[in-house]
Formats: sequence, C-alpha cells, structure tokens
Amino acid sequence: MSKDTAVPAALDPVERRIVLATQGGLPIIAEPWQSVAAEVGIPLEELLERLRAMLARGVIRRIGAVPNHYAIGYTANGMSVWDIADEHVDAVGEFVGTLDRVTHCYRRPRHLPDWRYNLFAMVHGQDRDEVRTQIDTIAAAITQRFGDVCRARDVLFSSAILKKTGLRIGQ
Repeated sequence: MSKDTAVPAALDPVERRIVLATQGGLPIIAEPWQSVAAEVGIPLEELLERLRAMLARGVIRRIGAVPNHYAIGYTANGMSVWDIADEHVDAVGEFVGTLDRVTHCYRRPRHLPDWRYNLFAMVHGQDRDEVRTQIDTIAAAITQRFGDVCRARDVLFSSAILKKTGLRIGQ
C-alpha cells in the first residue's frame, strides 16, 4: 500500500544476470548461492553483496521460500473485495496486508456506479467455507481496530489457473 513513487535505478548488466538466474527460483542443492554465482560468472561474496545492495535499494523486495499453496492443500482462492471509506483505506490496507492468510493486498480505484470496491485482498483456504470464515475474521478485525469503515464486502473465487508466476524479465 506504499505510495512510494521513486523511479527505481536500472539494473546494471551483472544485476540483470542475477535476476535472470534467480527469477525462476533457486536450485534445490546444498549451496544454491554458489551455483548462482557460477552461473552469473562472479565470486560468491560479490553475489551476496550485490543481493544485499539490491534489497537495500528496493530492486528486490525479499528472498524467501514461496510454497505452492495448491500442493499443500489450499485449493480455494478468494479475492476479497472491500468498500472501505476512502480516508481509511490506506491504514486498513496496511493492516489487512499483515494478516496470515492474506497473500496479496491492493488498493484499487473504484469504478462507480458499477464497482464500489477499493481494497482487494487474496485469501487462501482448503475450501470456500474456510475462505469465507477467514474473510469474516478479517472483517471483524477491521471493525475492532478501525470502527465502522467497511461499507460492503464480497469475495470472488478463482475458477481456473490461467497463469501462475511472478514477474519475469526477458533475456
């Protein structure tokens, strides 16, 4: 929900090779960073320093494991949509984005009169009832923390996976 509008610095050629080597995931081996350094063609220490610098600049946000939620049994995916009073939507979005079952949280413009919702939060569960229960819990937490700022909400369930990847840059 950050309003940071700074233009990021372009990647230098080595950083670009690092992104290309890691954007599909790290190799599942004992020394993945050594393998990436070899692929990129730089010493391990330089790779690690460049990764730290890219994190500090915000070029990459985090390095971590991304479990396949389908493979671990979370097959119901619901995009909860919320009509939050405009003066509270940033604070509510920051809060909702910290909750355990929320994997994505975005502020989006309303498209009145047809679409009143301005906050979107993806919730995962083992079935649709679990997702609905999670969304009810989120709604209660919003009310407890912010009062009556939510005027309406709904959930849009996924019916098919059409693409499942993060951002990829080309060669």
